[in-house]
Amino acid sequence: MTITNFETNQNLNSEVDVTAWFFRAEPQNHRLRSFPKRMTWGGREYNFVEDGLRFLVRQGQQLTQLFDMSDGHATYRLRQDGDHWTLIGVRGAF
Repeated sequence: MTITNFETNQNLNSEVDVTAWFFRAEPQNHRLRSFPKRMTWGGREYNFVEDGLRFLVRQGQQLTQLFDMSDGHATYRLRQDGDHWTLIGVRGAF
């Protein structure tokens, strides 16, 4: 599945390391959802504010999670496939 950059329509597909998470409770079902808190990309560390969007994308039998996370300066779209994380888009100044 190819998902392009959400602003420039440019394919980033850069592998990143997510090194910390935060958890948010879902009041309707009392479950905790995990979100990326910190990532390393291009030798630099990015710390996200504890707010973000999580999307579930289903294509046939494949289920992919997308996250839009901000460090206060830019918004980063991340794709999670199991334990593998990919940066697929950046919007704003970084």
